Amino acid sequence: MISISSAQLDTWLALFVFPLSRILGLLATAPVFNNAALPVRIRLIAGLAIALALAPALPPLPVIPAGSWLGLAVLAEQILIGVMLGFTLRITFAAVDIAGELIGLQMGLGFATFFDPGSGGQTPVVSEFLGLLTALVFLAMNGHLLALTVLAESFTLLPVSTTPIHAAAFSSLMAWSSTLFSTGVLLALPLITALLVANIALGVLARIAQQLNLFAVGFPITLALGFLVLLLSLPYIGAAMEGLFTRGFQAMGMVMRAAGNPL
Repeated sequence: MISISSAQLDTWLALFVFPLSRILGLLATAPVFNNAALPVRIRLIAGLAIALALAPALPPLPVIPAGSWLGLAVLAEQILIGVMLGFTLRITFAAVDIAGELIGLQMGLGFATFFDPGSGGQTPVVSEFLGLLTALVFLAMNGHLLALTVLAESFTLLPVSTTPIHAAAFSSLMAWSSTLFSTGVLLALPLITALLVANIALGVLARIAQQLNLFAVGFPITLALGFLVLLLSLPYIGAAMEGLFTRGFQAMGMVMRAAGNPL
């Protein structure tokens, strides 16, 4: 008769439950994975499959009863680590959203909004378009697989243990999030510059021909010019987004190293 002791059961549960909590934290916050169109059941099944695949390659885990207070604390810490990883990558997509909002505002499309099921609110149409384009570029460069690779490496940089994560991880995350607005402005800068020149030209034209209805002429011109510049910029957006994603994955590694060893 096969007998299983409580120590063996705790070891098996720790080998599976603690990594699963970190994986589910990432899947709940990382872009593409947390899309509202992806059912929660599918994400849960994906998390279970990833945990089963990673379990044999994980470093030795401490023997902690999963139902104890210490086990619950470690479980919460693993969820926090997964959320931090997903949020670090999410900042790259948020920078593109800010660029889309700035472009839409300069083009005069700030009033044109679209319901985004991902955020659960109204999003400018230009921001929604750039968000879809960003997701396609992310999938085209196998960003979802790179995110899972960084997740697997996080168990080496920051293994499951009873040692709490260092506060330097939050400082590193805040330092990376400070690039959110600067990166968004840099992505929207070509179109902002073109529309600024167009608005200056329209202002000079309105000064010369005062009988000209600036509102009737200016809006179609800025709208057409904005779409033209956006169309001409599309071949270069992919390279810019690829560099942005590379920085995002590097930031994920920095956060993990800061959480395990801030020195």
